[in-house]
Amino acid sequence: MNVLFVHQNAPAQFAHVALRLVAEGHRVVYLTQLLMKPLPGVDVRPYQRHRSPSPETHHYLTDLEFGVLNGQAVYEACRSLRAEGFDPDVIVGHCGWGETLFIKDVWPGTPVLSYFEFFYRYDGADVGFDRDAVVNADDPPRIRAKNAIPLLAFQTADWGVTPTLWQKSGFPAYMQERITVLHEGIDTARAAPDPDALLLAKGQRFNAGEEIITYVARNLEPYRGFHIFMRALPDVLRRRPNARVLIVGAEGVSYGTHHRSGRTWKQVMLDEVGAGLDLDRVHFLGHLPYEQYIGILKVSAVHVYLTFPFVLSWSCLEALSTGCLLLASDTQPVEEVITDGENGILCDFHDIEALTERLVDILANPDAYAALRRRARERCIESFDLETVSLPRYLRLIDEVRQGKTP
Repeated sequence: MNVLFVHQNAPAQFAHVALRLVAEGHRVVYLTQLLMKPLPGVDVRPYQRHRSPSPETHHYLTDLEFGVLNGQAVYEACRSLRAEGFDPDVIVGHCGWGETLFIKDVWPGTPVLSYFEFFYRYDGADVGFDRDAVVNADDPPRIRAKNAIPLLAFQTADWGVTPTLWQKSGFPAYMQERITVLHEGIDTARAAPDPDALLLAKGQRFNAGEEIITYVARNLEPYRGFHIFMRALPDVLRRRPNARVLIVGAEGVSYGTHHRSGRTWKQVMLDEVGAGLDLDRVHFLGHLPYEQYIGILKVSAVHVYLTFPFVLSWSCLEALSTGCLLLASDTQPVEEVITDGENGILCDFHDIEALTERLVDILANPDAYAALRRRARERCIESFDLETVSLPRYLRLIDEVRQGKTP
């Protein structure tokens, strides 16, 4: 079987399934703009759009032009593959940046499984959720126009896949009828508890069982509640003099916007609360390789995960798998995987006082929360384990789409 994957940053969501298909003897080609880590046995083909959106483009249409340019680049790469004699039996691609828009114009009869990550909306999701953010009158039409890409991509998709029920719920009803909810899975063997875990970082030793607060995000920004977390720390550290904090994340922006001052969100928050922090106990570790990042979770006494109503982070599930005690926001994506008092603790995203009190209590009474840590891992294995749940289902889904069956 010939399988074509498409994602601007490979391997992303398709890492495990692409490698498994290679291991089973199939030919796998991966079109991407940037290869983030090696994919042994996969034929990786780079592509690049020939320009960026024009500054003259109406700002409602910038995302659409960006997507069309990406789609054009993939279209040209697919034509080259076809000229070489490569004809895929099935195509799997992330449609969010336009890559899948014109694939059917090269292989009109080839089934396409599209990854539908998020449908933008003005109410009930990320827009206007943060009380610090300014929402203006221009936002509703701008946000509606952002959905041009998934709406167009749906025309070229024989079937869709999305990782959570909440993400699926945002799409129009007629699209939901052809979208399967399936998370790509967590390697629970790698992300596993270790009661004897030891971490060396910033010249200090961090041992499992100590008062170690952890926070992880791809980038330190409001969408993942970084500002809320930072505002809680001064009081927590004052009341728990042995507590230390490990913060993982780069200083760019993955979602939302940069601060209006041009400073990074890390600098903004240090300017706001830094005078009240003992910075010898607060450690910013930047972006880490996977094994080091998992090592952070293994020594965690309490892991804070805050998010707008937006796509659920892999780190939330990896923290569950590692047996972390999660203190998380009671936003819809989180409530799908964490039940308050059962496999984690939920609190209002905006309630800094409640977050502070919960953190202090967890650090003061770790034994009272031991059962939640155990059930966190059990829930992750039951619903998201890579080898026993997600990967077999993903392989079956791809094969059903290839055969033209209704999954």
